[in-house]
Amino acid sequence: MNIYGVTGWKNAGKTGLMERLVTEITGRGMTVSTVKHAHHSFDVDHPGKDSFRHREAGASQVLLASRNRIALMHELRDAPEPPLADLLAQLAPVDLVLVEGYKRDSHAKIEAHRSITGNPLIAPDDPTIRAVASDTALALDRPVFDLDDTTAIADFILRDLGM
Repeated sequence: MNIYGVTGWKNAGKTGLMERLVTEITGRGMTVSTVKHAHHSFDVDHPGKDSFRHREAGASQVLLASRNRIALMHELRDAPEPPLADLLAQLAPVDLVLVEGYKRDSHAKIEAHRSITGNPLIAPDDPTIRAVASDTALALDRPVFDLDDTTAIADFILRDLGM
């Protein structure tokens, strides 16, 4: 499975870049799935709903299905967070999996960077970051793209993966 990451600090433009890349790459006829890491507790369920009640009652997994989509919720119940490789193994085969977050994992990544955040670049100290997408010109030892040049960024990722 081809995997490529989009990483960066908070408010760097990662989610917008991910969204544009999915649109661009699926528009080229390829299949894409995404994995998003959240650093905080999140819930896709709502109190009072049947599936929420199942989880609250102690179910380890709840599969919610309709004719439009399915969602599988797995309660960790104090178990450690699974590594990215375990999560990827649960995905159906696609041409490309784009991963948002997971800065410390070893897959190839592009760093999203916005100068207004004042955060330092991650790339200089991380060889897994193959390029940077930024809203400002940068002098680096790897390619730098305009954060909004989705076509060029997608071309680079696909070429870097040999696709």
